[in-house]
Amino acid sequence: MLRIGLVGLGMMGRNHYRVLTSMDGVELVAVADERGDPHAVGAGARVVTSVAELLGCGIEACVLATSTATHGALGLELAAAGVHTLVEKPLAADPCSAAELSRAFDAAGLVGCVGHVERYNPSLRALRARLDVGELGEIHQVATRRQGPFPNRIADVGVVKDLATHDIDSTAWVTRSSYATLSAQTAHKSGREYEDLVAVVGVLSDGTVTSHLVNWLSPMKERVTVVTGARGCFVADTLSADLTFFENGVIPTEWDAIARFRGVSEGNMTRFAIAKPEPLRVELEAFRDAVLRTGNDIVSMAEGLRTVVVAEACLESSRSGATVDVRVPTGVHA
Repeated sequence: MLRIGLVGLGMMGRNHYRVLTSMDGVELVAVADERGDPHAVGAGARVVTSVAELLGCGIEACVLATSTATHGALGLELAAAGVHTLVEKPLAADPCSAAELSRAFDAAGLVGCVGHVERYNPSLRALRARLDVGELGEIHQVATRRQGPFPNRIADVGVVKDLATHDIDSTAWVTRSSYATLSAQTAHKSGREYEDLVAVVGVLSDGTVTSHLVNWLSPMKERVTVVTGARGCFVADTLSADLTFFENGVIPTEWDAIARFRGVSEGNMTRFAIAKPEPLRVELEAFRDAVLRTGNDIVSMAEGLRTVVVAEACLESSRSGATVDVRVPTGVHA
C-alpha cells in the first residue's frame, strides 16, 4: 500500500479525498489543511494543519491541492522531504516558481507531476489516438471554448492561469506540438483584481492555428475542443466525454469557372462509443503507478512549466498588445 497524504480540502481537495479513499493500492494516511476540516469530509483520516505535521505521519507520496499561490513553497517543502507529489494545475503562479519546482523534483529523483486532468478525459484521449493514426489528415486548426459562471473558490489568479491552462495543455498534448507565437486580449468585467475573460489566437510549431475563448462570465457551461483538418473535424465535448467526427463530403464540381476551387461540403457525422471512466480517478491511478514504477502516464513538471510559460505569455500579450514569441522563453529553464 502506498502511503499517501493530501494537502488542501477545498473543492478539488475534496474530490481528491473522495477518489483516494476508494482507490486500490493506496492508503490515505492524513490530510493537511490550515483551516482544519471545515467541510467535515475527513472522517476516517487524520487531519492536521500543516505540511510539516503531514510529513510527520510518514507519507511516501502526496497530492497538493491548495491555492495556486502556495504551490511553490509547499511543493519545495515536499520535495526536500523526499515525497513524490502531484501538484494541482497550474504547476505554479509564475514561470520562475514553476521552473524551481521542476528542478527540485528532478534533482531529488522524485515523481513530480501536474494535475492537468483534461488529459485523462475520455473524449480527448480518443481524439489524440485518432489524430495519431492520421484519421484527420493534415491538421489545420484547433479551436476551444471553455466558459461558464464565476467559481467563488478562485481568488488568487485569473481565468488565464486557472481555466485557460486546461486548453493550453490539452491543445499541445493532442497535437503533439508546442506553442510558437500567440496574441491575446483580456477583460475585467466582474470587478475583481484578475481578468475574467481571455481570447487567444496562436500558432503551434507545426503551423497549426489555434484559438481559445475562455471566460467566467457565461451563464452556460461549455467545454469544447474542435480540431479541423483535411478530412473533416473532430468535436470533443469534455463535459459529456463525447467525441464526434464530421466528415468532409465529396461533390464533383462540373462548373469549369470554379473547378479550381477545392472546398468542402457536409458529409457523414459519427459519434463514437467510448468507455468513460472518471478522469480524476484515471489521473490519480496514473500517479500511483508512476510512484510504484508500474506506469508513466503522467503530466511531468517540465510539461507543466511550459503551460505556465504560455499562460504568462497570454497575459504579457494582453498588456502590450503585441504578438509574443513563446518558442524560447528567456530566463526560464526546467
